[in-house]
Amino acid sequence: MAGDFLTVFTASFVTFFVLIDAVGVAPIFASLTARGTPAYRANMAWRSIVVASIIIFGFAFCGAWLLEQLHITIDAFRAAGGVLLFLIALDMVFEKRTERRETRADEYLEEHEKPDDVSVFPIGIPMLAGPGSIATAMLFMSQSETWEQKGAVLAAIAVNMVLCLIVFLVASPLVKALGESVAGAITRIFGVILAALSTQLIIDGIIGAFNIG
Repeated sequence: MAGDFLTVFTASFVTFFVLIDAVGVAPIFASLTARGTPAYRANMAWRSIVVASIIIFGFAFCGAWLLEQLHITIDAFRAAGGVLLFLIALDMVFEKRTERRETRADEYLEEHEKPDDVSVFPIGIPMLAGPGSIATAMLFMSQSETWEQKGAVLAAIAVNMVLCLIVFLVASPLVKALGESVAGAITRIFGVILAALSTQLIIDGIIGAFNIG
């Protein structure tokens, strides 16, 4: 039983770690909160994590019910989720995702001269609780057969949220230490890993849908 929990937790943790990409979001968070005081930055870090957690956990718990109401099979959702994650992986490898995040951050800074609440938008949504992380939470919970597996998925999400909080709290010095080139390299590596995981999801979905093997 412990081995089963660890296996599901590891797979879930890696997937959410790549999708949420705390290291990639950190420079955006640092730029959006640069004009505020340390207390303001800490407050935004906590609030953004709370907002993102509520959204992701909400979809994780209600995902199975939503699929049932829409008459969508788990295999179909697994394959569709794999395609979505693969597209995100391509964006990460070619850094399109980072460019869009920076564009949203620049537009927000142009519209708001004074520090404002950025915890809900754009940090909480869509940078942390984006389509990829929401769909993955629904996918992993819907394909978990036991409460032990569901607990592993929820634990993986919670640990990732805690890691995001830590990264946000030290975002400014972390960004300076890493530099843009290192952060870009890390994002590309995560993209390759996510591409492999998403491909496996597509294969599993096709096999299940057509009863292959």
